[in-house]
Amino acid sequence: MIRLFVFGTLKNGFPLHDPCLGGATYLGAYHTVEPYPMFIAGQWFAPMMLDKPGNGFHVSGELYEIDRARLAAIDAVESIGKAGNFRISIEVIPVEGGGRGHAFAYVKSENLARAVHSPCLTDYQDRRFIPRWNRKPADQPLPADPPDDCPEG
Repeated sequence: MIRLFVFGTLKNGFPLHDPCLGGATYLGAYHTVEPYPMFIAGQWFAPMMLDKPGNGFHVSGELYEIDRARLAAIDAVESIGKAGNFRISIEVIPVEGGGRGHAFAYVKSENLARAVHSPCLTDYQDRRFIPRWNRKPADQPLPADPPDDCPEG
């Protein structure tokens, strides 16, 4: 079985949870051991975590245990294989304390994080995300740099 750390729209109660993780084994509330920059960005107001460990804040999320078939399906939703979209292994720890462990997490490159719609976050609770089934053709937003309030390590 595979451990997957989710911090945004895949969390319980958010738009992609039921289609992607409904029925998966929930292991609890976790956060990243290393800080990462995470914020709301892009034309669909998506939560994005950059692969820049040591920068930003400890990111809160949920840990799930899934099989390879479900991982492949979520990879497709997360655009793995397309430029700027990655699945990496990170270290996570339970919020209530306990042993550290490794899990996969989805991260984006900085060039996808344009325009930025929030400061650097520790916990995603924003409800502006536009899922694929609600998207309409739109102009690309103006470029903007990642928020400057993400501490650098």
